[in-house]
Amino acid sequence: MSRSTIRTWYLIHKWSSLICTAFLLMLCATGLPLIFHDEIDAAMGGDAESPLVGAPSAEDGLPLDRMLATALAERPGEVPLFMAFSQDSPLLTVTTGPAPDAPGSEMTLLFFDRATGASLGPAPGNALMDFLLQLHTDMFLGQPGMWLLGAMGLLFVLALVSGTVLYAPFMRRLSFGTVRKARSERVKRLDQHNLFGVVAFAWMAVIGLTGAINAFADPLIEGWRDGEVAAMTAAYADEAPLPPERYGSLDAAMTSAQAALPGRSPQFIGFPGGDWSSGHHFAIFFQGDRPVTQHLLTPALVDAASGELTDARSMPALNQALMISKPLHFGDYGGLPLKLVWTLLTLATIWVLWTGLMLWFRRSPRSIEQRIEEIRSGARSGVPA
Repeated sequence: MSRSTIRTWYLIHKWSSLICTAFLLMLCATGLPLIFHDEIDAAMGGDAESPLVGAPSAEDGLPLDRMLATALAERPGEVPLFMAFSQDSPLLTVTTGPAPDAPGSEMTLLFFDRATGASLGPAPGNALMDFLLQLHTDMFLGQPGMWLLGAMGLLFVLALVSGTVLYAPFMRRLSFGTVRKARSERVKRLDQHNLFGVVAFAWMAVIGLTGAINAFADPLIEGWRDGEVAAMTAAYADEAPLPPERYGSLDAAMTSAQAALPGRSPQFIGFPGGDWSSGHHFAIFFQGDRPVTQHLLTPALVDAASGELTDARSMPALNQALMISKPLHFGDYGGLPLKLVWTLLTLATIWVLWTGLMLWFRRSPRSIEQRIEEIRSGARSGVPA
């Protein structure tokens, strides 16, 4: 590479790394316990699925109208926001709130056994996990915090790419995994930084990209609702959100949607007026029947008053990427073995970030031009700067 090319990539790597490192260390520290949120919730008494026996709630059970009526009876004066199904047990959840556009802090999640109709009560709180999740998601800054962390994720990916570009020439001249312990402490730390970075490069890039996609989730959902959903429900554009007392049969709506999307399993229902639906429709989201497609959702919009299908079409590619990115980001779609892999790779990422910081803080006072010349001579001799 020419001197100017190396200089450009060197500056990109230096500043993209320095800007995002503190945020990434926080995200790694908070992300580690979030990987095991299911296990932590179960250990703290929040596992509502374990005592349930019967067919999955997505396949069979008591009528949905009865389950909805039971939920609303427990939360008088509130409206339904979501109904979610399990693919493995009779567990069914209903989320309610004081209004269709209620913020998350005002929502109540209720558990039910669809096989028996028994109410399992509201979801038990976990203050620690809630704190870590919000810190990890938006640093308690709301949407601006999400955008900031999304930008840090993109900077992380840029740092990975630029670091790989600078390191690539040495891969041809040094044995893979070489850590020159006989050299100075700085050289040994640099070799460790490069080794862990190259080994975990693909995973770190995926985590950075999926984290950035998750950070921009709200604009993606709003874009889908204002574009795709608006086009599908143009005839109802001027109508106010339908109140629960005017709902038709939820079971009839599900039958209409399943007829349009055979072979798929319902994952959740968005009720009229919420972010995931229009003001006049049940938005019933179906997932694929294979591991690869179970996170790819297809919505069917059903008239909430009449139960007749209005339209069903796949979500745009960006929204589908959002659906895939959430479980991929936390590694919670492959059971405990995958979570352990995610943990090891997260620890490797922390090591890469930490060694990078140490290299920066303990750097010798040399000019950029000297460092660039060292990189060029290292590429020729196989000895990284």
